[in-house]
This record gives sequence, structure tokens and C-alpha cells, in this order.
Amino acid sequence: MGKVVLVTGVARHLGARFAAAVSRRPDVDLVVGVDVRAPRGNVHPDFRFVQVDLRRPAIARVMAEHDVDTVVHLNVSASGPGGRAAVKETNVIGTMQLLGACQKAPGLRRLVVKSTTGVYGSAPRDPAVFGERMQPKDLPRGGFAKDAAEVEGYVRGFARRRPDVAVTVLRFANILGPAGDTPLSDYFALPVLPTVLGHDPRLQFIHEDDAVEVLRLAALEPRRGTTNTGTFNVAGEGVLLLSQCARRLGRPTVPLLLPALSLVAGLVRQTRVADISPEQIRLLTHGRVVDTTQLRETFGYTPKFSTPEAFADFAAVQSTGLLPPERLTAVTDRLAALLGPEPSDPPRPSHPSHPSNSSRS
Repeated sequence: MGKVVLVTGVARHLGARFAAAVSRRPDVDLVVGVDVRAPRGNVHPDFRFVQVDLRRPAIARVMAEHDVDTVVHLNVSASGPGGRAAVKETNVIGTMQLLGACQKAPGLRRLVVKSTTGVYGSAPRDPAVFGERMQPKDLPRGGFAKDAAEVEGYVRGFARRRPDVAVTVLRFANILGPAGDTPLSDYFALPVLPTVLGHDPRLQFIHEDDAVEVLRLAALEPRRGTTNTGTFNVAGEGVLLLSQCARRLGRPTVPLLLPALSLVAGLVRQTRVADISPEQIRLLTHGRVVDTTQLRETFGYTPKFSTPEAFADFAAVQSTGLLPPERLTAVTDRLAALLGPEPSDPPRPSHPSHPSNSSRS
């Protein structure tokens, strides 16, 4: 019999792409996708969507009903509906509920969890390259990186309790592609890129095609003689400086002092144009680079897109220069509203010999 794969987070682009790719595999009987909303379009005939909030215990019923043997947890994300508090609950509480269901699933054989290289943080004293066994100089203090670090801790605890389950944690660099829907892709879509004065960080990316392929290898095709278990950095070869990214997009940059950038980031978040979090500001200040030797040696896979190639594929579908006039006007109006109304001019005094003055006051 083929595998029954449960995929969380299928309403997002990466989750839907992975579910579609796995559904076409001859060694997979059924893919069960769960999320709070359905993915766009029809994924595949062998795909079954179940509307489930991971924060609720119903996920255990879904796993038992379909006799799931492989779980791919992609619903650990930097943004989502409901604001930061709801995203954190989904990331952390949702993972705890899922792991509780996995604990009770006797037929479960494999668990793959999407994490982020953000768990290493971004700090001025960081090493040039992070390996999987290295600890960050400064632990993430909040945001998606802290969520991912907590999730990884719960996953390690599950692995100790269920040694019969092969557990893989994939720490992805920032995922980019033609259909990118991440906070960093929203930042690069801004007409002008705010940067930190005096800093030009090194960045790494992974193309969405490579991300899907690594997930597939982790879930379905362990290399002969290995189980693909453990924690792995996933990133394209090479690095890009932030200034190089801006030039390749044709975007002007505005270097700002860190306090000013934090203020601008808050305004941009309120306009809903992009979500520039404090965590992302640290990345845009200090950068981050990881070693992917373990991925190549254990999976036998080298990403097809290097970091520059992944960014080039993303940039190819981005409009260059400023936003269209109508969108620029809307953003400007929104910023003006957030900054508050301008003080009105004092009323003109009326003059008895000129009654018309009173109508203009």
C-alpha cells in the first residue's frame, strides 16, 4: 500500500505546491491537506482537504480517520490572518496539538517540520557561517524566529518520546520564487527599499522549487542507507548583498538610522503594504549565512538554484521602479492618515463691508 501523507498549511503557496507534487507520486495513496481555509484551485484528484484549525484537538480525529503514516508540518509561518498573536498561537499551540495527535498515532512513521534559519538570529557578533550544531550568540527575543525555536524544542521532545518515528527538521533560508508570498518578498516589492545606514548584510535564499523538492525527499525518499533524520539547513549556494538585490530589482534605497527605520517599518506595517518586523530589521542589519554541507551529504541533493539564481527568478516577475500612480497615491494617503490630520488654518476674520468673506471663512 502507498503512503497517506498529511500536510498542514495547504492554504499557503508552498503548502499547496507541495501537496500537489506529492499527490502525483505513484507511491502515495492519499494526501490529506489541513488548514483553516481551502487552497486556491483544485490541487489533485488524490488530494483531500479538511478544514481544521490546528489549535483545536480535531487534528487527532483527522489523523486517526485517514490512518496517516507521514506528516509534513508546513504551518509554521511568519505571517497570517488575525495578527501577530494569532500567528504565534498557530505556530506554537498548533504545533503542540499536532504533536499530541502524532503521539497517539500508532501508524505514524515519519514527521517533517518546516523551520527557518531565523533560529540562528542576526547579531553583530555572529559567525560568518552557521552550522546546524552552532548556537546563536543572541537567542531570538520574539517574532517568527522565537516561534520556530520553540517549535523545534517541542519536536525534539516528541522525537525522544517516539523513537520509532523518523523526525526531520528543515531550516529554510528565505524562500523566494515567482509567486513569493513571504514578508521578505513583500519588502523587496516596495518601490523604495529602506535600509540601515552603514550596513550591507549578506543574504541567502532558497528557490521555492528547491524547497518543494527537499520536502519531498525528506518525506518520501530517504537516501539509501540513511533515514534523512535530524536538522538540516536548506539554502541555495552563494550569497547576495542587500545592495546587490536592490540593484537587480532596479529599486532605489534609502539608508536610515536604525531608530528611523524602526519607525518607518511600523508605518509600513500599518499600511499593510509589507510586514517589516523587528526580526526582519535585524536581518537587514546583520544578515545571515548558513552551511548546507549536511543537506548535500545526507540527502544527496544540491539546490538547482543558487542564491543569486533564486533571486533572479523572483526579480524577473517584479515590476521595476516606483509603484503605479494610483497605488502610490493610496499608500501616501494611508500614511498621511496614520500620521494624523494636519492642523487646519485659523479661520479668517469676517469683515462687515465684505459679506462674502464670511462664506470663505
